[in-house]
Amino acid sequence: MQLSAFGHKFSAESGIVTLMEDLGEALNSNPDILFMGGGNPARIDALESLFQQRLNGLLEDKETRHSLLGIYQSPQGDSELLTHVAQLLKQQYGWNISARNVAISNGSQAAFFVLFNLFAGLQADGSRKRIQLPLAPEYLGYSDSGLSEPFFTATRPTLELLEGDAYGNPQFKYHVDFENLKVDTDSAALCVSRPTNPTGNVLTNEEVDKLDQLAKAQDIPLIIDGAYGTPFPNIIFESVQPHWNNNTILVLSLSKLGLPGARTGFVIAREEIIEAYTRANTILNLACGNLGTSLGKALVKQGDLLSCSNDIIRPFYQQRLDHALRCASESLAGISYKIHKPEGAIFLWLWFDQLRISSQTLYQKLKEQGLLVVPGEPFFVGIEEPWEHRQQCLRLSYAQSPGTVKEGFALLSRVIREYQ
Repeated sequence: MQLSAFGHKFSAESGIVTLMEDLGEALNSNPDILFMGGGNPARIDALESLFQQRLNGLLEDKETRHSLLGIYQSPQGDSELLTHVAQLLKQQYGWNISARNVAISNGSQAAFFVLFNLFAGLQADGSRKRIQLPLAPEYLGYSDSGLSEPFFTATRPTLELLEGDAYGNPQFKYHVDFENLKVDTDSAALCVSRPTNPTGNVLTNEEVDKLDQLAKAQDIPLIIDGAYGTPFPNIIFESVQPHWNNNTILVLSLSKLGLPGARTGFVIAREEIIEAYTRANTILNLACGNLGTSLGKALVKQGDLLSCSNDIIRPFYQQRLDHALRCASESLAGISYKIHKPEGAIFLWLWFDQLRISSQTLYQKLKEQGLLVVPGEPFFVGIEEPWEHRQQCLRLSYAQSPGTVKEGFALLSRVIREYQ
């Protein structure tokens, strides 16, 4: 089979493809495996009941039923939902935005493909620019989204050792290394996730302000991936301020609210960026799906987005996190490890500094034993220099049931002890 350069790149093996294949196997083909990989949100009964109520309400009205399946959305998205989202953000944070600053996407993964390639890659003058990741490790789903290579550059973080948590787990934290962060004419945009996937790091207000200043100085956008952040689903355990201005592109999603199958996200940016994004997204997708849009509109109109996030989702994951930390402390006693301070999202990022095999090999051995996790190497997008730390980390989800998490840590402990 003869493939184009595009065909070779996008049909090759990649971290995000492996992750989604594992997720599909765990959730659909092999439900007995201990699943602590992927980013699938937890099942929360109260949310599922609410979603059912809102869906039933949509199906009761003939015209609404027709709009779910029988029409295309406009290129930018449903105008009523755009207005509701803009009003929500304006009321909540005082941002000077309107519906013209919002576009709907088929999930944030699709949004980032469009956004990254709008700014980076081959330029009109023949030069090439790259997306700059100020803090690696960063979301592995970014890594293969560029239409050309090299597409990303990243700055190795500083690493702060912290005191143990309440359960005795040794902790550490990554910080942006501003002394070595160089933003220049080769940079097309800065991009960070907040909270960070995979580590649960939440950039401080000061770090975000500095990144904003660096981006403005080069007249490039600061892109913030808020898939786990504020105002929804608000899986943040630190007191920080959300950030947006005319030079910021904020990407939000309904996935971690408990609706990954709805594939609905939001791009918040100045009007000219929204216009460019909308045109490109229309060429690629024609229109966004209606189900997530209609359900999202019902949730916003009823005030459910914020109440669910603050009263159900964040407390739920705080309890799951506490349980996971307790399991880690009990199972990993006597093993040399550290956990990145979990400030948000739904993951624990573990660093085994005495590991004698790579995390990629460890991932395979754990999978053979019936535990799915995610190896650390693919998350260090844009860091090309050798760094042993890259091969010593694992990402574990604590979104699954307490029993699964407890069994998972017990199995991890047995396997790790063979290779330290």
